[in-house]
Amino acid sequence: MQTLKRLPGLGYRSAEKVALHLLVENTSASTALIDCLNQAKSQLGPCELCGNLAEEKECSLCRSDDRDHSQICVVEGVTDLFAMERAGVYRGLYHVLHGKLAPVRGVGPEQLNLNSLVSRLKTGKVREVILALGNDMEGEATCYYLNQEIFEGHQLQVTRIGFGLPSGGGVTYADEVTLKSALDGRKSI
Repeated sequence: MQTLKRLPGLGYRSAEKVALHLLVENTSASTALIDCLNQAKSQLGPCELCGNLAEEKECSLCRSDDRDHSQICVVEGVTDLFAMERAGVYRGLYHVLHGKLAPVRGVGPEQLNLNSLVSRLKTGKVREVILALGNDMEGEATCYYLNQEIFEGHQLQVTRIGFGLPSGGGVTYADEVTLKSALDGRKSI
């Protein structure tokens, strides 16, 4: 149960429920889960181009002719890429950093997936990079670093996703950072 508690999104009670379900209520499910996890671990790895999960050297998105290869959307993690794909609003390529700069926690540029991004930019095929990183201190620092150290000298349009009030959200309950982002990211109508 201690190991289950370390998984994201599982607290003590959830870990306890999962453990009891697998060990007592449905023992065949635990065998299937173990087999599935072992199979995924042996068959999946990072895409050599973007860092997404892949069964081969390149993921299906990087290999696709239906994607716009002149655009790269930079995301923090694979879960962000999955969220963008579920939304169905973006048809370019991705680049997964596998983190954000966080010097306090010992995460510097060396720990991020930057070498393959530099290689992709050197091809000259990329015209736009969209930064889809969080609107927090680490996300801001990462965007600044990318702009100053990675994108400098490349003929690129660098954009950042908008931030602000969520759809259906109101001004009353928004914090100061969200309101500032909403005002800064406003568009003409």
